[in-house]
This record gives sequence, C-alpha cells and structure tokens, in this order.
Amino acid sequence: MYITKHPRQFAQIILNMTLSLGFALTMNVSHAQNPGQNYPDRTVKMVVPLTPGSGADIAGRVVAKSLNETWKQSVIIENRPGAGGLIGTGVVVNSEPDGYTLLVQSASYAANPAIYKKLPYDPLKSLIDVAILGQTPYVMITAADGPYKSIRDLVAAAKAKPGEITFASAGVGSSTHLAAEYFNQLMGIKLIHVPYKGSPEAIQDTIAGRTAFYMAPLDTAIGQLKGGKARALGVSSKTRNAAVPDIPSIAEQGYPNFDIGLWFGVWAPAGTPPAIVAKINQSVNQSMLDPEVKTAYETKGIKATPMSLAEFSKFVREEITKYQKIAKEAAIEPQ
Repeated sequence: MYITKHPRQFAQIILNMTLSLGFALTMNVSHAQNPGQNYPDRTVKMVVPLTPGSGADIAGRVVAKSLNETWKQSVIIENRPGAGGLIGTGVVVNSEPDGYTLLVQSASYAANPAIYKKLPYDPLKSLIDVAILGQTPYVMITAADGPYKSIRDLVAAAKAKPGEITFASAGVGSSTHLAAEYFNQLMGIKLIHVPYKGSPEAIQDTIAGRTAFYMAPLDTAIGQLKGGKARALGVSSKTRNAAVPDIPSIAEQGYPNFDIGLWFGVWAPAGTPPAIVAKINQSVNQSMLDPEVKTAYETKGIKATPMSLAEFSKFVREEITKYQKIAKEAAIEPQ
C-alpha cells in the first residue's frame, strides 16, 4: 500500500479506513440480527414429496410463480415422491435451516403421524409450520360409465358385498386414504384399500373402473370431470364448491355430518431464523392477493385462506389430532 509523506493526509486515510471498517462491521451485525432483510438472495427450492400433478404440486407451482415476481429470485419446485411423502420430507428436514429449502406438502403431513409407528422426523419439532397455501374439498369420483350413479348406489353395493369393493388412494397414510376411511366409517361400510403412487395414477385407474372410487383432491380431478372422463358422486365440504357448482356435496345427499377437506402448506427446517420464517409467511399470504393466483385457484377449486404463523401452527396440530382419531376408528394398524 502507498503511504503518503504528508502526516495530515496519512491521518485522514487511516480515519477513512477506520470509518469504512466500522460501517462494514455495523452492516454485518445488522444482517446477523435480521437475516430476513436480504432474504432471498439466491434460488429457493420447494420440495414437494408427492408426484407431479398432485394437489400440493399444483398449489405449490402457482404460489412459486408469484413468489418469483415478489422476491425477484427463482423459486423452483422439486418433486421427491415416495413412502407417503416421507422421502421428500426427510430431504427438507436434513437440509440447511436457511430458508432456501422448503417443504410443500398436503394434509398428508398431518395424516402421517397416525399411520406410521415411527417417523424419521418429529412433525412438531423437526420442521416449522410456515404458511398455508390454500384449501380445497375432495371430490369422490368413479368411472363415468361405471355402475355407481350416486352415493347411495355405492353405499348399497358396499353393504351388499362387505370387504369386496375397492377404493383408491394416493398412498398408505395419505390424506386421500384417511378421507376415504372417514367416509367408510360414517357410512358403516367395509371396503378394500388399493394404494397408488399418487393422485394421477389413482385417478386413471378409477376412471378405468379398476377401483370403485377415489376421494380425489378437487384440483387434481377437475380436468377429468369437466372432460366427462369421470363421474363425481359428491364433494367433501359441507357446501358446494364454486368451481364445480353442479356437483352436490356429500352432506346434502343425506349425510349432514360429512365434512372433511384437503389443504396445502409450507414448512421449513427447525432452526430456520424467525425473521426468514416470518418473511416467507408474509410473502405467501401476500401472494394470495395476486390476481393470477386468484384466477388459478378459482379455476382449480382452491380457496385462499391466509393464516398467521400462530394460526397455521394451531391448525396443523388440530389436523394431526383429527387424523389420529380417524385412523384409530378405522383400526388402521400403524406401519
């Protein structure tokens, strides 16, 4: 470094260097105290532990596109299906808790604790409940040219042949599995469970008549319904859904106590800085106001229901309790 021969000028150089160093240190401390300030400054990966075309995948891609614009950073979806969502979830649990690897999962997140004896993670401690992406009802579908024209037809057939008729799910322990078990319990019927790799496969086999019905997420089956490839026996919400107003609810068909829905959420690894978690929650909630998100959701029958961090955490815990009750009453032996 060049050193000036003029003492006063040299002193000024030292002063400037000291001020610059102090400013840099102050900025570093500021960023350390508030890591969410510049988040994100690189690509964010959202891991969907389900197959492409599943409900969580659809909702995740819609919101990811909006976050791309909000954050001015790439937000990508990575599908890691398998083992009822445990494989992809494990990827996130074991990732760096910096907000750059997130989990996008369906209500199966709350259903899994009821199905597995021992999860490779603690759903209440290994991950942080960040934000809800939206809610949608299930729609009970059957083959368009199949024998079941109504809920009553299906229930009557099941009672006439207990333990012989099959139903599909997106996998053992999935929310679609437990939603169907909930239906079977309320109807007092016994059917054979046929698990599939994901919703797309379950839908295709049900359309082909290889299973009697599938409690499909509305957003994944709406195309087949509007295309006439599947027949809808009813939606699982108390009232009809605006995206398919001609499909009656199961409740209004003489089963007023039937009410169960599907939802999608975002989680982050435990240890993720609170400021980053708060920013993700705020950004996801803000995306619900995006006209493109609204339009995409309405088309798919998804309802935006933004929640604060505390509200979503409470909601997840209530859902875990609900699915544990369903699994217990269905006498499902934990795997």
